[in-house]
Amino acid sequence: MSSGGAVVRATAAVVLCAFALSGCSTVKGWFGGKKKDDGKPNEPTELTDFTPSVKVDKIWSVNAGKGEERIGVGQGPTVADGRVYAAALKGGVHAYDLQTGKEVWHYVPMRKDKDKKDKDIRLSGGPGAGEGLVVIGGLDGEVIALDAATGAEKWTAKVTNEVIAAPSIGLGLVFVRSNDGRVTAFDASSGERRWFWNHEVPMLSVRGNGSPAVGPGFVFVGNDDGTVSALASSDGHTTWDQSVSQPEGRSELDRMADVDGTPVLEGTTLYATSFKKQTVAIDAPSGRPLWSSEHGGVGRLGLSSDKLIVSDPSGTVYGLDKNGGSALWSQPSLARRNLTGAAVQGDYAVVGDFDGYVHWMKLDTGEFAARARAGGKPLKAAPVVADGVLIVQNIKGELTAFKLQ
Repeated sequence: MSSGGAVVRATAAVVLCAFALSGCSTVKGWFGGKKKDDGKPNEPTELTDFTPSVKVDKIWSVNAGKGEERIGVGQGPTVADGRVYAAALKGGVHAYDLQTGKEVWHYVPMRKDKDKKDKDIRLSGGPGAGEGLVVIGGLDGEVIALDAATGAEKWTAKVTNEVIAAPSIGLGLVFVRSNDGRVTAFDASSGERRWFWNHEVPMLSVRGNGSPAVGPGFVFVGNDDGTVSALASSDGHTTWDQSVSQPEGRSELDRMADVDGTPVLEGTTLYATSFKKQTVAIDAPSGRPLWSSEHGGVGRLGLSSDKLIVSDPSGTVYGLDKNGGSALWSQPSLARRNLTGAAVQGDYAVVGDFDGYVHWMKLDTGEFAARARAGGKPLKAAPVVADGVLIVQNIKGELTAFKLQ
């Protein structure tokens, strides 16, 4: 609903449940445990050797500050106009040159507490970048907009709950998804609130949110109940809702169907994937479903000219036919390694895992092509690719950039 509707009242129980499910699996799976597949069904699969078919070069690595560690927000970088923008839980926002990793600017957010002492703002999702702005959200509902060229603070605002997804920028607006199911639109120039929209949050959901996807006149939002909503960018009213997966099952755990990866818009087709292993293609203007696949996952999907790449909660990576959704190949050898969402770099599908490894697979067959390690700490956010460079950020706040040779 738009600004005239009722506000979602998230309970402490919902927040605690979300934290308990951080990582979509077990805490042990994300932060340690054995790596050998020694017959124990819940242990991560041991990595096997293969002959690389492409060379991967690590071109730079930097530390953006104290990372998210165990809070489970999936912090990742964004790229715009040849710069990488990254944030850490503590350490502020950094802008780096995409090709060299050289720092361009650094912004540290500070606020006065009730005793008038400087207090760190805990940055969580994001950042998002576009239209000359870099926008970041905080665990206490802060929204901070910076000048993309200089890092100077432009405006600040507040939302009703923690922001663990990158704000989206477009159409002269900044769209902020907060963890209580609300999307708030701010004027990009002034920070004035234009409208908000609420969606009911299930009692139990996977820890994480996807950013809104911005299209001509619309904002597309993946919801924790397994649906995608299209909102009019002008006033936030719902133009259509479409199911990606049904929240079915005997328990709240069985019914989790979150669409936490940001929907991907290509032309007039919107693609979305769900924790309940469903992926759909939707006609974006009308909301009409085009096809549905029984393969999917909670993370962001990767997109190539003819395929969608999804990593499911069990650790299998699939290459899906973009025109019909059928599985063209699967790669099951990363089982229980708590994979990130997928990206595409050149002719390769890419995912990261709980042990800091980045895996490249051939787009046509799914066979492993290369592997590299980025800092040794878990990767939760999907890799980001721009201008031939792939960047990952681990939970310690370290960013690593790779190029294919």
